[in-house]
Amino acid sequence: MVNSSAAEIVRAVGGAENIESLTHCATRLRFQLRDASGVEQETVEAIPGVMGAVPQAGDRFQVVIGGGVQNVYNDIMALPEMTGASAPAPAESLDEIKKREREKGVRGKVAWIDSLFEFLSDSFRPILGALLGASFFITFMALLATLGTIPDWNAPGVTLDPSWAFVNLMWQCIFIFLPLMVAYNATKKVGADPWVGFGIMAVLMLPGFLALGDGVEPTQIFGVDVTIVPIFGVPLTIFDYSSQVFPPLLMAAALGPLYKLLRKIITPNLQLIFVPFLAMLIMIPLTAFLIGPIGVYAGAALANLLSAINSFSPFIFAIVIPLAYPFMVPLGLHWPINAIMLLNIQTLGYDFIQGPMGAWNFACFGATAGVLVLSLRHRDTQMRQTSTGALAAGLLGGISEPSLYGIHLRFKRIYPRMLVGCFVGGLIIGVGSLVLGLPDGITTQAFVFTSLLTIPAFNPIGLYAIAITAAFFTSMFLVIGANFRTPEQQAEFEAVRDAAEAAAAAERVAPATVEASVARAIDASDAAPEAAAASIAIAVLERAAIEIASPLAGVVVPLDRVPDAVFAGGVMGPGAAIEPTGDTVYSPGAGVVAAAQPTGHAFGIVLDGGVEVLIHVGIDTVNLNGEGFDVKVKNGDRVELGTPLVVFDRAIIEKAGYPLITPVIVLNADDFGEVSPVLEGATTPGASLITVEQKPSDPDTDSR
Repeated sequence: MVNSSAAEIVRAVGGAENIESLTHCATRLRFQLRDASGVEQETVEAIPGVMGAVPQAGDRFQVVIGGGVQNVYNDIMALPEMTGASAPAPAESLDEIKKREREKGVRGKVAWIDSLFEFLSDSFRPILGALLGASFFITFMALLATLGTIPDWNAPGVTLDPSWAFVNLMWQCIFIFLPLMVAYNATKKVGADPWVGFGIMAVLMLPGFLALGDGVEPTQIFGVDVTIVPIFGVPLTIFDYSSQVFPPLLMAAALGPLYKLLRKIITPNLQLIFVPFLAMLIMIPLTAFLIGPIGVYAGAALANLLSAINSFSPFIFAIVIPLAYPFMVPLGLHWPINAIMLLNIQTLGYDFIQGPMGAWNFACFGATAGVLVLSLRHRDTQMRQTSTGALAAGLLGGISEPSLYGIHLRFKRIYPRMLVGCFVGGLIIGVGSLVLGLPDGITTQAFVFTSLLTIPAFNPIGLYAIAITAAFFTSMFLVIGANFRTPEQQAEFEAVRDAAEAAAAAERVAPATVEASVARAIDASDAAPEAAAASIAIAVLERAAIEIASPLAGVVVPLDRVPDAVFAGGVMGPGAAIEPTGDTVYSPGAGVVAAAQPTGHAFGIVLDGGVEVLIHVGIDTVNLNGEGFDVKVKNGDRVELGTPLVVFDRAIIEKAGYPLITPVIVLNADDFGEVSPVLEGATTPGASLITVEQKPSDPDTDSR
């Protein structure tokens, strides 16, 4: 995505003055806006490079970009209006913000849930890359153990050769110090000094902290081995906090309000010294004696609950998890489950959730593969690029968000078919676990992203491979068989696509046609200078401007009067709309019919000169399946100004309740200069409706 698209995104969300803050995750830009009510999702999604948009409660708005989100984020932050080169609107005062929020009324639980999971997401998202890299090291070690090259690297009591032990450290460094990384991110999210949060959590990970329990017999609480020792008469729970994520999250949640309180009561001149000091003085004992153990026990209790469900029926568990994840991921509910996976590995030595989760991921990727196949079949360039990138991110990185937000949530026909793939994959895992006598189902000894590259990390590998393959191809074939677009969406797409392809062909021919006209005029100049001058003038005028005539009788109204957001918002291009008084649609100029829908509701025409025109007769009239429409042309026909395209029966359309207003759209306006539509007034077939100017010539190009 180029910098111009970054500027378009900023404009689409209301400008820099409407942006309170901007962050990003692995695939999405996360805007906190001052007022999101005026942001149109369709407008944002029409911007080149944008895979999707997700409005949220609390004036939050997410823009799905994919793997290049970091570059887009950098482009946006480098814009003059974002760096202060342009003066933004004055910031609201605290009283104004409070007044605005009061006027909105109670937002209920949704905003609270959004805030909670934004906190969870922003605590993990900056370290996703490190976790993904570590998971590949784990997979590599698991593959070598499977092949017998090295012993079972993660089994108790196994000693590796120093060379392989060093390789093993490459992933352990991430997971051992994961609490420190989470503490830093979570503390930063709540507005406190992230290094203070880092330091508070680091106390619990010092070797000296564990040494406090030397010589004391450990005890078990919620299945976790802990040592309790008295410190100044107060019991202190000693625990290995490596890989823990609940304690640092709870610590940061408490540190945030404390930091704000200390800043409020301590004079600014002394805050640099005393705010961090007092925060550490309060939070280190509080975390060590109370918050840390609560985090450990809460995580262990949740893990034990899921373990009990899995032990009661691995069959049910294997089906429920894949079917739940498609709804959990969009809400951010998968972050706590990820934390439980890490806790399982630390306490049990393995995890039983990631195997069934793989069935969901590969069903998701399979649906994306189905979209890719259809985009190739339908010659859909944009969707082909989107699905290719999303599929690569999924199969190689195990990341589902580009597929989910870029495709699946935008097309409602995908989700039911993807859920069938989830069910099939989970069913195979459940049945296979029963047949093979696996009490915990499919397990893994490490936290990995479920991708093609991490298959060797799962045991038994054969059952896992069969399950994810079945989930993948079930979703893929169901999506291919049913299409991801509704019939109306498909008809609209084909009209636009065919017009674009015909325009591209016309563009290749048009220059030669104009040059030939000029050449003939020059050749004729000796015999008839006046005729030659007239021919040259005509050729020049043809290049200067193109007139689009009114295709039917009626009253011209602005495009924003069309009761359809795609047309009214100019998403498909500029133009005008006509409230028809007649019953016949004529060609608006000389050209070629690129798309004549059998239903008669839409026509794409490439006019001589390369302008692509879409005429959409009524709104939602595709649902009539051609009833009331008598189509007069077909794809590829040559038409002239005034050639009848279709005759429609007003009574049938009006009885069905569909608006007759007819948008006339210039689809490739970016290839031309100014597009000037007539905005209002009565019109007749053949009258001027839209003038399309050619782009100004580049002097350097002309000189050459």
